[in-house]
Amino acid sequence: MPVTAVATDRVSSVIKYALIRVLAPTYAMMLAATAIAQPTSYTDPEDGAFDMSDYLLNRKGVFPVPVIITEPAVGFGGGAMLMYFSESLAEADEKAKQAGEPVAHPNVTGIGAVATRNGTRGGGLFHTRSWDNDRFRYMGALAHAKVNLDYYGPFNQGRGYELTGTFLVQQLLTRLGKSRWYIGPRYTYFRSDTRVTGQPAAEFGLEDKKLSVGKLGLVIDYDSRDNLFYPTKGSYAEVEAQFARGWLGGSRSFETYRARGFTWLPIHPKWTLGLRVDGQTTRGAVPFYAQPSVNLRGVSRGRYQDQTALVAETELRWNVTPRWSLLGFTGIGKAYGRWKSFSDASNVSSVGVGFRYLIARKLGLAVGIDVAHSKDQNAFYIQIGSAWR
Repeated sequence: MPVTAVATDRVSSVIKYALIRVLAPTYAMMLAATAIAQPTSYTDPEDGAFDMSDYLLNRKGVFPVPVIITEPAVGFGGGAMLMYFSESLAEADEKAKQAGEPVAHPNVTGIGAVATRNGTRGGGLFHTRSWDNDRFRYMGALAHAKVNLDYYGPFNQGRGYELTGTFLVQQLLTRLGKSRWYIGPRYTYFRSDTRVTGQPAAEFGLEDKKLSVGKLGLVIDYDSRDNLFYPTKGSYAEVEAQFARGWLGGSRSFETYRARGFTWLPIHPKWTLGLRVDGQTTRGAVPFYAQPSVNLRGVSRGRYQDQTALVAETELRWNVTPRWSLLGFTGIGKAYGRWKSFSDASNVSSVGVGFRYLIARKLGLAVGIDVAHSKDQNAFYIQIGSAWR
């Protein structure tokens, strides 16, 4: 099981990465772990292969779920979650069909805790649901964590710091008519206490030792994927603008902007081409740990960060058999703006390979491993479905 997940800035990549992306509505991750934990074996009557479709489609209630963390920024680790599904995927799928939706969005509540080798630890809870035939989508989460990370900024060597904080997020999206577009507000609150654990740097100012950030923003989503877990065609895009102000509960005023998009193109019955772009930028008195960073497989989170971060990635999938697929991927990114101009900033690239096994044919749910390499860094990731979420 991976820690996979949705970041808008360095605050998000610290707390959301360590908790929300473990606890948030990554349905594929939760369902696959639940299925694997069962001692009973299942086979698909079509090909006789191991398959969890019928079990996953009809189960609901409370499930214990293990977590395995492989992110280089925080070290190896793990944890456990309890997930409550108020309805089975079969029930959610029937609701989606009635609403004319290609994928189901079941209602999920979760609570859990994680810890890693470098001392990072925390816990949290979340709830997601949709109603009125998926016209409204809600997501809320509350988490507390202590995260140990390195800040590089303009330096070649990281400066260690410990960030202890409480994080809250509330989001409500509304569908525009019968389109694939959703729009709505997102509020995030983060209260932190920062302690320097490595070599001091000017960026670790006293103003960042105890800090609160309250941000309110607008989110616009587009989703035409044919599958929530492992798409073979369709696109997902999100544009977000958030504004941190004192009247929202923060002690800093700044803005964060992000636009990202993924698309999957079936170029051949056995080949799928995936394309990804992601851009983040900030303005104002942004805390050092909230600066955007390059997010690529094989690149440690936070290793390259500045006022603006841009990423492009491509992935080619070969469906060797109906059950097994092989992946090859490569990406490039750049962080610039405060320390270096766009032309002076170095390009960051990564390359990797992976595989997936279709563990639930009726859901299009696949599990596997990605192995990636970048400059001075190797990493592997246990993946449930696509690495892009």
